[in-house]
Amino acid sequence: MARDPKYDVLFEPVQVGPKTLRNRFWQVPHCNGAGSERPGMQAEFRAMKAEGGWSAVFTEACTITPDSDVMPLVGAKLWDDGDVRNLSLMTERIHDHGALAGVEMCAAGGMAANSESRAPGRVVSQIPHEFNYMANGRALDREEIRRLRREHVAGALRARAAGFDLLTLFVGLGAFPIYFLYPFYNKRTDEYGGSFENRIRFTREVLEDIREAIDDCGIGCRFVIDTLDEPYGYGEQGIRYDGEGVQFIAALDHLVDYWDLNIGTLNWGEDAGSSRFFAMNHEAQYTRIAKTVTTKPCVNVGRFTDPDVMVEAITSGQCDIIGAARPSIADPFLPSKIEEGRPDDIRECIACNVCVSRWEMGGPPIWCTQNPTSGEEYRRGWHPERFTTAANAQNDVLVVGAGPAGLECAMVLGKRGMRRVHVVDEQPEPGGHLNWLTRLPGLGTWSRVTQYRRTQIDNLKNVQFVPRTRLSASDVLDYGAEIVIVATGAEWARDGMNGAMHARIDGADASLSHVCTPEQIALESKAHGERVVVVDHDGYHMGATMAELLAGRGASVTLVTHFDSMGPYMRYTLEEQRQYQRLVELGVRIVTQTLVTAVTPAQASIVHVWSGEEGTVECDTVVLVTQRVSRSELYEELRADAGAVEEAGIAAVHLIGDAWQPGMVAQATFSGHRLAREIDTDDPATPLPFIRERRLLNATEQDYVLGSPALAHGLDVLAT
Repeated sequence: MARDPKYDVLFEPVQVGPKTLRNRFWQVPHCNGAGSERPGMQAEFRAMKAEGGWSAVFTEACTITPDSDVMPLVGAKLWDDGDVRNLSLMTERIHDHGALAGVEMCAAGGMAANSESRAPGRVVSQIPHEFNYMANGRALDREEIRRLRREHVAGALRARAAGFDLLTLFVGLGAFPIYFLYPFYNKRTDEYGGSFENRIRFTREVLEDIREAIDDCGIGCRFVIDTLDEPYGYGEQGIRYDGEGVQFIAALDHLVDYWDLNIGTLNWGEDAGSSRFFAMNHEAQYTRIAKTVTTKPCVNVGRFTDPDVMVEAITSGQCDIIGAARPSIADPFLPSKIEEGRPDDIRECIACNVCVSRWEMGGPPIWCTQNPTSGEEYRRGWHPERFTTAANAQNDVLVVGAGPAGLECAMVLGKRGMRRVHVVDEQPEPGGHLNWLTRLPGLGTWSRVTQYRRTQIDNLKNVQFVPRTRLSASDVLDYGAEIVIVATGAEWARDGMNGAMHARIDGADASLSHVCTPEQIALESKAHGERVVVVDHDGYHMGATMAELLAGRGASVTLVTHFDSMGPYMRYTLEEQRQYQRLVELGVRIVTQTLVTAVTPAQASIVHVWSGEEGTVECDTVVLVTQRVSRSELYEELRADAGAVEEAGIAAVHLIGDAWQPGMVAQATFSGHRLAREIDTDDPATPLPFIRERRLLNATEQDYVLGSPALAHGLDVLAT
């Protein structure tokens, strides 16, 4: 189908200095865990977006000097010619698909711990960095500033040598231009400190230097236009969009070819906003002011997934280019689907920020809840839109359970051409636990996980959803499918079993009126009292979500957790600060480093994990968010009767998702996808080896190809 004419504006070319964008879609810099050390992963991950229609595709923050070493965090590097060689593969692959390759150049200053390089740190003024309190450095003198300027030019020249078309100077969290600009970092009394003109001097000089050295690349800035109100930002100590933010753009506009604008520094979750707290295009109130002073194209971000919102952003004069990180991760083919008249096929980002969490943890390879192929393009050879016909496609498949894992598996099996795929569930609608989870505070956008897969399945003639059907083991044996996949999910423990104590909580029994699980509260509407204790051993969002739900109903809630903070994984997803404040506003009492050891109808017994001090919390209801328990009984019963399975003509029985290992939704969708991708291998239950980009002694390029003997592992050695 042709695209809807109302979206034509999104596909107009845009001139960016000496380069031309083929449309208005721009993948802004974001991390993926590849850096420069995994060149194949980096190249294919970015190339997939270029193939999918993004006209500009960038690296993550790319440091240009060894004293910008942010290990254990993983970013790209342009320290030397080896990095040029590795990143040139990325630019080559992006160019193969007709897109421009961009790099975000960064000299990190006080944020860099230099754990790998052991380089001496450099700073604008000798003040510890709030994010890296053990890192400091020498306050630069004038000659050292001139050297730093030369290093920026050298980094830009290396970027051009690697094939980059767009050179972005990072003027954001963790980069020298910001340290000069912000008065609370910059305490200098020379010509680089004090007045606004002095504080932008370094950025001006660097841009002038790069322009003098390079005239055939687009040169721009990624600039944080507003550092936001306290407590989410620096308040009046920082840069405000209608003050020095817009003044910075006006003063340096003649030196750039484009502006890539965002907000927030103290907590960058205000920029990469979770859907729990932020709507699409939430940064517009700050960023649109730039167009009043600049004549250059402006890139805006804001989790753009709806093409109608994109068109409004362009036609209203807010910006010229649609920037995206997370939407491009969830669907690398988002632009192409709009252009081809297939907006309903967009795999919309749910803004759960699991992708962000991987960087925040220290940079392991990226995950995406919606797109299990993200990060696996090179490592496993997966393409988000292409599926080979399975070698055993003549088989019928029964998928028991229509949660995230079951739906993903059924969808991919359908696209791989299996003869018939039935995904059966006892509930009237697909979605599994997401059907009640998405009714909880702030989680409505997560329903896109189900919506996307339901839409795809409805368009596959060989896949059928069978609702309101509970299958026993004998039902499965009689069903007539050659392959059975059990995706029956998990449920919250009803007895308080948890990993902190490796034991049950005394008195915890969810069959009693004063003890509840999250399902009982949200799905069964089980009654609760006025005083509630939420016991959180999960460490992600469910404890806080239950506390918010019940406090919102008027209950007096105490959240007790053995962790050092409320929902520690929410720090990785950038949700912790907002969620903590929401609970405080609702009057929730948060008790950390504390175990609940016993419960009665009147109280919960507690003990501090370090001091051993004991106490009690009076309550009417205890909500157990301790651990999830796999519902794998059907699988176990089938496995226990191999003879009956064989007699029924069933060639294989597999277990996926939470039924195998309870975890976040991203793990469930990956589990279902992985099995479906490998359903025709010798042993689909065992994942195929993937490419690990590590140094191999006496290696050749063939060692980094799927199927290479260098990747053999596990039982493979028995065949050698």
